[in-house]
Amino acid sequence: MHRSFLTYRGFLFLKVAGLAGILAVALYMGHAPMDAPNGGTWLGYGLGTVSVFLIFWLAWFGVRKRRYSGVKPLRGWLSAHVYLGSALLVLATLHTGFQFGWNVHTLAYGLMLLVIASGIFGTVAYARLPRLVADNRGRRTLEAMVAEISSLDREARQAAMALDDKVNAMVFAASEKLQLGGSLWRILSGREPACRTSACIAHLESLPTKGGIGPEEGAILGTLVRLLYRKRELLHRARLDLRYQALLDIWLHIHIPATVLLIVALVAHVVAVFFFW
Repeated sequence: MHRSFLTYRGFLFLKVAGLAGILAVALYMGHAPMDAPNGGTWLGYGLGTVSVFLIFWLAWFGVRKRRYSGVKPLRGWLSAHVYLGSALLVLATLHTGFQFGWNVHTLAYGLMLLVIASGIFGTVAYARLPRLVADNRGRRTLEAMVAEISSLDREARQAAMALDDKVNAMVFAASEKLQLGGSLWRILSGREPACRTSACIAHLESLPTKGGIGPEEGAILGTLVRLLYRKRELLHRARLDLRYQALLDIWLHIHIPATVLLIVALVAHVVAVFFFW
């Protein structure tokens, strides 16, 4: 699914988008208005009309895709959405004639760039991240990883009871304050610099070097370290899973609101052109 929408029908919509871009550039290069190129020439109006149509048509994809029950039609719409949306970068830029200023027209153009950039990020994310999520999870879900971490915590606390109070306190603190999630930046980083489990492992691995550890305690210590290593690995995978899911979701929190703002600015742009110019 994630690969095929980009290659849909032999890159059909990539070819359509490329042809549209080449045609627009050719017309722009051959266009010789009396003044500098701008959106008010016949070519500017033509490219602007095509761009407005494309923006509204592509925005309809968000509504349209929810009506599909099959995968094949959705691939075609998604492929068109990606490639024709990228073609807007050429069509709308040539529509402006590279005339920018502090006005609603440039605002609409800037919002369009934001929508396209977030859309490209989303395309890359959905093409790459699902495989990374699957490889990171293996056959487990995030819920299963958290459940296994809780089980390891119980075993670790039980094993730590045979060791000194400091070890008990560190193991208990690492299990009571499970560090998953948090701020957006922490989730996106996929790391926890102050991981209590890692600190506990470092402390336990330093104990044999100090002497005074008997064979029985040494065996318990080895078991405890192995449990914590397994827990740390699962914590790392769980944090990566949260990171991947956040990357899959975060672009939508930019793409969709930016699209709505773009449509509002676009309506204001059209009204300003036809009623105030």
